Amino acid sequence: MEAVIQRSFRSGDKKSRRRVSFNRGGRGAAKRPALLLAAVRGAETERAATAAAASSGSSGVLGTPGLAMAAPCPEDPSLERHFKGHRDAVTCVDFSLNTKHLASGSMDSCLMVWHMKPQSRAYRFTGHKDSVTCVNFSPSGHLLASGSRDKTVRIWIPNVKGESTVFRAHTATVRSVHFCSDGQSFVTASDDKTVKVWSTHRQKFLFSLSQHINWVRCARFSPDGRLIVSASDDKTVKLWDKSSRECVHSYCEHGGFVTYVDFHPSGTCIAAAGMDNTVKVWDVRTHRLLQHYQLHSAAVNALSFHPSGNYLVTASSDSTLKILDLMEGRLLYTLHGHQVMVWKSNFDIVDYGEVMKVQRPPATLASSSGTLPEVDFPVPPGRGRSQESMQSQPQEPVSMPQTLTSTLEHIVGQLDVLTQTVSILEQRLTLTEDKLKQCLENQQLIMQRTTP
Repeated sequence: MEAVIQRSFRSGDKKSRRRVSFNRGGRGAAKRPALLLAAVRGAETERAATAAAASSGSSGVLGTPGLAMAAPCPEDPSLERHFKGHRDAVTCVDFSLNTKHLASGSMDSCLMVWHMKPQSRAYRFTGHKDSVTCVNFSPSGHLLASGSRDKTVRIWIPNVKGESTVFRAHTATVRSVHFCSDGQSFVTASDDKTVKVWSTHRQKFLFSLSQHINWVRCARFSPDGRLIVSASDDKTVKLWDKSSRECVHSYCEHGGFVTYVDFHPSGTCIAAAGMDNTVKVWDVRTHRLLQHYQLHSAAVNALSFHPSGNYLVTASSDSTLKILDLMEGRLLYTLHGHQVMVWKSNFDIVDYGEVMKVQRPPATLASSSGTLPEVDFPVPPGRGRSQESMQSQPQEPVSMPQTLTSTLEHIVGQLDVLTQTVSILEQRLTLTEDKLKQCLENQQLIMQRTTP
């Protein structure tokens, strides 16, 4: 019987997960623990968050006879760091390639650059006139890009001075920014329905990709820099050729807005998250749907591949992070936390690797087939239940009265409805602005024709 290792970790109350990112350093270095960071809404003291993480319970383990695991065990993810400094909701995070720094953006219009070394000073950068929606370090780590609701992109030098250069071309909120692997260019996505590519060092706009018919939430370069993938509220994921500037393929399997998309480290696959609570993985060569997961009970807002390519972490409005084993096609962990937290996941260390060798033959994406196994993960039978709670194992102790839990779930549900309502209103406002712009243009044309 194959061993199933699935645990739940909590820290803090229920909050919507906005952004999540694996560190990108140490590609293929299995001896080195991976770092996982989650940035979410919330405001709680470091002491309370740490205490909640330390006192949390975890579910039991199902496995082969003779395979037992006590709690806590060294393979479990643990809360590594907790940062506090933003004055409003945290919207985005990103590790530098050397994992020595991480950047976060917030609705307080500021960027923060945090040092992973304890007791080190953090930098606060100001310049944007509205909420910061996205951040991304350049491959060298010498530059930091940010996008904002003020319709601008800024490239920062992450030092004490915090100098920045402003890039203007978008006509609406910039939702995503991502550097190419060579650092020479970066791509942005915006509510103006366009994807734009920019030159980093020449500091100029290069070209625009404009086939989406609704807001574009995310755009990313492939590892080799030849392809661009974008996700949109038009329920599609589009694959673009950077050289020809043509759309190579459109993936239309999502049943709602597509919130996030990213390339597998090998460049052969993409994963997308959506408002339909699902995560989908496609092969970009055959355009086949390889894997389908519906483990979250609310919209999936972000995802990130582990550098090895074998794991995927997802962040959701159901207040959880989930780590998936892509080679097995199953859920490994469910994490609970809030504000800016760094989780250390040791599931790539040697001990865990030996366990996995017993469970299954070694398989990597660099195998002869070059693809992930096809998986269709079923829908969880109940709102808010994580995969591990469905196993025949002891349940976690209740940490609060049932009435309070029901009340909080009701409030969260109402907030979700309010968020969707605001989203619809914003869409209508965008349509109204487009129509008004068209009317003004027509009026100008009429005046030009009537002028002698």
